[in-house]
Amino acid sequence: MTNTKAVRFAALMGFLAVALGAFGAHGLKEILTRHDTVAIWEKAVFYHFIHTLMLFLLAQRQPVQTGPWFCFFMGIVIFSGSLYLLAVINTRWLGAITPIGGVSLIVGWAWLFVGAGRNVKRESGGPARTEPGIKQS
Repeated sequence: MTNTKAVRFAALMGFLAVALGAFGAHGLKEILTRHDTVAIWEKAVFYHFIHTLMLFLLAQRQPVQTGPWFCFFMGIVIFSGSLYLLAVINTRWLGAITPIGGVSLIVGWAWLFVGAGRNVKRESGGPARTEPGIKQS
């Protein structure tokens, strides 16, 4: 994936996070209140927005870390997406799908943790090196 595509998808996800947050607060206020799912909608928007920031941050790196980026993207779609649907249609079985998205978000963070220190550039501006004991892929 190119940086340009990654930034564009991140921007789209940011647009959707803001738009869905506003739509939930205004356009769906009556439905969400009736279903008592305002907090669910807000949780979906919160996780959507926080992980959109990670998409954008990862899109700025050279090269794009596509593994964690894809995990965060799919996590937003599955985690927040299932919560958005659950909040609107009040079908509780959708809550069974939500953890799949949550696992995807966790895997994205774990991937970043495990990958930290790989391809570290020397402060002198020299070529990239691999940390001792870490296998290069």
